[in-house]
Amino acid sequence: MRRRRHTEEPENHERWLVSYADFITLLFAFFVVMYSISSINEGKYKVVSQALLGVFNDPERAMRAIPIGEEQPLSIKPAEPLIKDSEQTDAGLGQTSADPLQTISDDVRSAFGDLISSNQMTVRGNELWVEVELNSALLFGSGDAMPSDAAFAIIEKVANILKPFANPVHVEGFTDNLPIRTAQYPTNWELSASRAASIVRLLAMNGVNPGRMASVGYGEYQPVASNDTAEGRARNRRVVLVISRNLEVRRSLTATGSANATPDAAMRRAGTQSAPPSAVAAGGG
Repeated sequence: MRRRRHTEEPENHERWLVSYADFITLLFAFFVVMYSISSINEGKYKVVSQALLGVFNDPERAMRAIPIGEEQPLSIKPAEPLIKDSEQTDAGLGQTSADPLQTISDDVRSAFGDLISSNQMTVRGNELWVEVELNSALLFGSGDAMPSDAAFAIIEKVANILKPFANPVHVEGFTDNLPIRTAQYPTNWELSASRAASIVRLLAMNGVNPGRMASVGYGEYQPVASNDTAEGRARNRRVVLVISRNLEVRRSLTATGSANATPDAAMRRAGTQSAPPSAVAAGGG
């Protein structure tokens, strides 16, 4: 009986492709993980960078011990009125030779003409305060209070305009009525207040005296447009910087918000006499 010859199977010369494909897959996964680890939030990086520069450039501050918890200021000296009572009586609030509110208004209009013309910023005012209203989309991402890269450049320019003056600055945050429920922002109250506080912090980082400033969040409860449309909700998502003539005016605005305040009512709360309107006329983009 003849023995059956064993047939040899042909050798597969392409088995290396399986190992090569596995290697490429693992290499791709490695680089994806490395990229995700290396990406950082630009806004947080700039906040930390500015804070470190402030510490190391200030010898007195660098020598002090690092406090545990939040360091509370011992006292805050109220801002003094920019115009004396005698000057108000003789010439009126808006008739001084160098009105700080008029100067601030003019400087803001000159620096941000492009934003005003595109309706992303509005500048308006009267004899007691100037309002600089910014669309929240310019400063923050959706549902977030961390300033964007554009916010750093915008607020730096605003701070350079405000630094030479002693006027109080009242920063107000507003949202639309769409509900938000996150661990960080349970409601629109927290979101609007955090956004206002972020702008105050940026102003202080760029040299504006913190004792001049205050922040407040109004949530969704002071809309300037209907929340029934996307355009109206976009208008309601805003941050307003109110530069007041003196500290009493700012305190009178805190109770009602600048959206509901009138010059006559503010003057009554501040205990001042009615004065003729200044050259800071309502208007802007």
